[in-house]
Amino acid sequence: MAPITRSKLEQAAALVAAHDLDCWLTFVRETAGGSDPVLPLILEGGLTWQSALMVFRSGRKVAVVGNYDADPLAASGDWDEVVPYVTGIAEPLLQVLERNVARERPGRVGVNVSTNDVKADGLTLGMFRLLERYLDGSRFRPVEAESLLIALRGRKTNEELARIRVAIAETQRLFEEIGNFASVGRTEREVYDHVRSRMADRGFGSAWDPVGDPIVNSGPDSMVGHGVPSPTLRLAPGHVFHVDLGIVVNGYASDLQRCWFVAGETEPTPPEDVTGACAAVVRAIDAAASALRPGVPGWEVDRAARDSIVGSGYDEYMHAVGHQVGRMAHDGGGILGPRWERYGATPLMPVEQGQVYTLELGVTVPNRGYFGFEEMVVVRAGGCEFLSDRQTGVWLLDAEKRVPPAVE
Repeated sequence: MAPITRSKLEQAAALVAAHDLDCWLTFVRETAGGSDPVLPLILEGGLTWQSALMVFRSGRKVAVVGNYDADPLAASGDWDEVVPYVTGIAEPLLQVLERNVARERPGRVGVNVSTNDVKADGLTLGMFRLLERYLDGSRFRPVEAESLLIALRGRKTNEELARIRVAIAETQRLFEEIGNFASVGRTEREVYDHVRSRMADRGFGSAWDPVGDPIVNSGPDSMVGHGVPSPTLRLAPGHVFHVDLGIVVNGYASDLQRCWFVAGETEPTPPEDVTGACAAVVRAIDAAASALRPGVPGWEVDRAARDSIVGSGYDEYMHAVGHQVGRMAHDGGGILGPRWERYGATPLMPVEQGQVYTLELGVTVPNRGYFGFEEMVVVRAGGCEFLSDRQTGVWLLDAEKRVPPAVE
């Protein structure tokens, strides 16, 4: 498997100058207990003592770490220099900065702080205060590196994209198995447990909190959104059966939604209200895909989908039509969403080539449940390419598939 860290560090090296920084600094400690979200992109493993991972305007990559953490970084070959310390990091940190930032430069040190993007906000308040103390009186000053982090995380390398494709393929395989397992009479929780078992057997991780991954909905009484599968709600004829599933394979995620109609004796095929909902959702995703191209702000893509679904006679959805996917399902950066306060500046950010997004929305079909699709796309120079095999029609759960009643 090709390494991720080396290619992402090379990508970072090109971004430092482009974002008018003299150095990009990731400053962490005790990473096993929770760490900066960017760390897995640039380092395999963890760090214990205060550690400064720096990429300079020149492209040079230097790590200042505790002496017991130094050997693995040196052995990786990713770093031009690894500087170990024993008693404290302040002095070697300043020495490295002085050696690698030209005197005529302003000394702008980009740090991982953001008010818009959780994945770019990895520097804790305590570590920020320590860094300010260490830099106090020097010519260096910390500045936000949000734009660099968003570009680094969002612009997928070929290896990252290959891993995402594998995660998508495995997710689609799981959906096929869900269709074979799900039956009239099974509960949402039984479907959830089945999928979790298959994920565990294959060593797949969760793309979001495992309590709600997958999200399983059957019928009008199910929790819509970030709910948990019910141990009492059962698949029944006439229901819309909906699953939102994401997995992590080799460090990269998927996020897809699929829908079935639960057939019965009186309705052996999907009725008009369900097929109509399906067609409206497909049209809205088509509208978003047509609007998605480099340079377009995310809110314009969302507006295209929102106008389409409302124009089809349905209520507008109460979320963004798309988010970026990478290491996790919600991978930060700009979103394809409305200009709502809760999204901050993320809907204003222009789409970039190489980013991977979901296109997702759904509608409520009265007395039947939630009907929604979610696809994944990568942004190309002229538009977007679907990475997932699209669902454009209603899948059917056969009326003959029933769970035998439990024996008392």
